Amino acid sequence: MATSTAFLPKERAAGPPTPFVRTNTVTGSDIGLSAENEAYFPGYYPGYTSYQAQDNTKIEFNPNVATNAGPDRGVSNVGFRANKYNPQEWHHNNYAKYYQAFADRNVSEQNRWESNRVENETRETTNRTQALSTKRLQERLHDVNFWKKELLREIEDVAAETDLLVQQKRRTQRALDATTGPLHIATETLNNRELHRYGVDRVVDEVEIHLRKEIDLINNVQHLLRKTIQEAENQIKANRNAKHILEHDWSNKFETDRADSKALSRKNTDVDIMYYPGAARYQEFQSTPESWAQNSHDNIVAAENQRMASIQMRELINQIIQDAAKDMKEEADRVENAFARRIEEMAATKAKLENQLENTLDEISRQENNIVELKKAIKDKEAPMKVAQTRLHDRSVRQGIELCRDPPHTHLVGEVLEISQSVDQLIRQLNQAEENLNKLNDDRMILEKEIAMKTKSLYTDRDKCMPIRNSYPNINRLLGYSA
Repeated sequence: MATSTAFLPKERAAGPPTPFVRTNTVTGSDIGLSAENEAYFPGYYPGYTSYQAQDNTKIEFNPNVATNAGPDRGVSNVGFRANKYNPQEWHHNNYAKYYQAFADRNVSEQNRWESNRVENETRETTNRTQALSTKRLQERLHDVNFWKKELLREIEDVAAETDLLVQQKRRTQRALDATTGPLHIATETLNNRELHRYGVDRVVDEVEIHLRKEIDLINNVQHLLRKTIQEAENQIKANRNAKHILEHDWSNKFETDRADSKALSRKNTDVDIMYYPGAARYQEFQSTPESWAQNSHDNIVAAENQRMASIQMRELINQIIQDAAKDMKEEADRVENAFARRIEEMAATKAKLENQLENTLDEISRQENNIVELKKAIKDKEAPMKVAQTRLHDRSVRQGIELCRDPPHTHLVGEVLEISQSVDQLIRQLNQAEENLNKLNDDRMILEKEIAMKTKSLYTDRDKCMPIRNSYPNINRLLGYSA
């Protein structure tokens, strides 16, 4: 019997296929058979049942439907059949193949349509998700670049402030070095006065008082400046540590920027993209966006605090140096003023002593002349005394009544007595004059010693100490602006 094409299943129109309706039997109309040929397609096949297409159950022809086979023919019916088929079986087999092909095409069509739908849906979802991921990466890059700029700005500010503090520390060191000269000057000046002054001139005068004050002041200033330098070094270390933390954070942001920029630039057409198993796995230690931003914020705030402390330290250092230089300069001026007054006083005293010495020398000279005159006067009394005594001796040879106590005798005796009294007076004056001369000589020696002592003291203060004081550093060196 010829087979008509009308027996073949009718193809579906374009669009989603209509799934089969599950039935107990398969009819000819289900696979496109005409009514006249439906008799060749029985309503029931033993062991054959149709299913809905969604179940994807493949319907196979059951060869065991043959009734003319079995052990009674002496041939095994397992796996093959020895006798021929009848036409009904032949048609049954063809119709089963038609139906199977139709069902498989319908399932395949459904699969294609669903695949196309899933493909379009997943493509849109994937593109949308990828676009959102790209947007999130762009937003993240914006945040990273924002914090990079903030970190870089603070790094530059901290670096600039640290440089200023380092310069201020060097200035403090120069100011400390500049105190060595004044301390040496004050110490040497005090030692010179201790060594070269003697006697009563080793007095605790105004100069010595101010010199000792100056030495104490310089020692205190040096101690304060050393302490300030140490505090500045600690602050510099704190600044550099804060800068190191910022640089580490910035470096991490830089690497993140590079990694995210690289990730952002990835395209589906790139040749170096590949699978990385476990890439989507959450890592054990990951920060949150809030803690990530807070970390950079805290680092910047900590650096700003150190920078503010550094600024205050610079201002404090500047004030300390200015106050120290001012105090040292004022005390140096007081010492020099005390020296000037002392030198003036010493010169005036020396001049007075020299005047006294000059007057004493004049008096000594006059007294020596007086002594010479007194001695001469005493010498001059010898001849009159000899004459008077000789006259009395000459007259003592008179005899008898001639040995008269006459006026000449009385006058000669009075003359001898008068000359003796005059000589006694002259001797007393001579003794007094010699005593006065000795005192004058003692005064001369004392005055000469005093003048020598004053000359030495004046030389010490004016010619030894003041030249040393003239090398006192200027205010710019004390302020640490010059070496």
